[in-house]
Amino acid sequence: MCRATFAFLMLSTAATTAFALSPEELASRTVERRAVEAVIWGIPAVNYDLMLQEMLRKTKGKPNQILYWSKPLDWHNQTLTPNPDAIYLMAFTDTSDGPVVIEVPPAEGGSINGNIVNIWQMALEDAGPSGADQGKGGKYLVLPPGYADKVPDGYIPLQSDTFGGYALLRANLASHSDADVAKSVAYAKRLKVYPLSQAANPPETVFTDAEGVVFDSTIKYDTSFFTSLDRIVQTEPWLTRDKVMIGQLKSLGIEKGKPFAPTAAMTKQLEAGIKEGHEWLEANYEAGQIHFYETSRWSSAANPELVKSALAGYVEPDAYPVDLRGVAYSFAFVGLKRLGAGQFYLVSIKDKAGQNFDGGKTYRLTVPANVPVQQYWSLTAYDRETHALIRNMTRASRSSQIADLQKNPDGTVELFLGPKPPEGMEANWIPTDPMREFEVMFRLYAPTKALFDKSWVLPDVEHIQ
Repeated sequence: MCRATFAFLMLSTAATTAFALSPEELASRTVERRAVEAVIWGIPAVNYDLMLQEMLRKTKGKPNQILYWSKPLDWHNQTLTPNPDAIYLMAFTDTSDGPVVIEVPPAEGGSINGNIVNIWQMALEDAGPSGADQGKGGKYLVLPPGYADKVPDGYIPLQSDTFGGYALLRANLASHSDADVAKSVAYAKRLKVYPLSQAANPPETVFTDAEGVVFDSTIKYDTSFFTSLDRIVQTEPWLTRDKVMIGQLKSLGIEKGKPFAPTAAMTKQLEAGIKEGHEWLEANYEAGQIHFYETSRWSSAANPELVKSALAGYVEPDAYPVDLRGVAYSFAFVGLKRLGAGQFYLVSIKDKAGQNFDGGKTYRLTVPANVPVQQYWSLTAYDRETHALIRNMTRASRSSQIADLQKNPDGTVELFLGPKPPEGMEANWIPTDPMREFEVMFRLYAPTKALFDKSWVLPDVEHIQ
């Protein structure tokens, strides 16, 4: 070996040694990396847990009962992108003591748009006119993992792979008048939840009103995220598809049967991981917008790849879109079995010029005539950072249910968003916080063919002043 070659090898070895990480540094980086992946993977379950814990902390509601809001939602409901144009009800189910019945009334004198999911927010079934009962009413039976007994006749069985889960049940409104709200609430209270073991003589369903409660289940991008994730690990079975995470989470101090008690050093590493995870989710939320129309910036709220995998129960042999799922549940909650049948959602995070929505500016959306829905349409504004209703606003949306909504002679409707309403257009105005950015969602309930063949096109939101 010549001297030059020997010298080069010695320098290379020295450089490698100089830049090598210590065992402590390697361990720290491993925790941070795995924390990021735990955030992306675990966010649907944490999203569920935050809602459940908020009910337990802030209200008298309990699992296998019904939590509801006796008026259309306002900013006090800080769940992710909720619908403020319906009466909301949630039934958190716990099948650890056996199957639970969710009894939905026939669509007579009212109707329900319902979705029943497990803790991963994977759809088990939809309920109501667009669900399995087709508006005839039905007894949905949520079964615990591994349930092997015969299901009694007359039930719609839903086999869950988790003990926990919930049903999101929205009672439709004819309008926002006091009379129609009261009618919708009365219809909703015909819902029943009870254990199958008591089906012969069901106990009266307990309803707890959360109206006016600051119900904040927005994702907390701090170390409390891992406390929620640990709670899921302690109470739920490991699913075969997720067993790769057992060792990953153990390195974060999350292990079934053991307390989660991170050291000060690990807490610092978890903080770094949750911060990076948050940034990753936000970047991919913006980059992942798939435009529904070629001519506008409206995007479908549901990624087709994610929908396909979720409807298959995440058991496709060559697909498990954890990244897409993580992004979806960072800004929304619940899963739909029949997306497009009962409801369809369009999201926009930028105006016609491609700029973020600024709460200090005024915008206009011209809704074309003949919106392709059999029920109603609505436009809602959300806080861009939290994806919840904008705090301290007098209202969050405008919908076709609003009696005094102004319409143009050609059937179009002009909606305005901004800190102040244009003169004479208060009924068509959605207030925004001048100190915060926002995003918007256009909902179509019972959409028809013209939406999907795109013969009806929703134009972009325009900045006007």
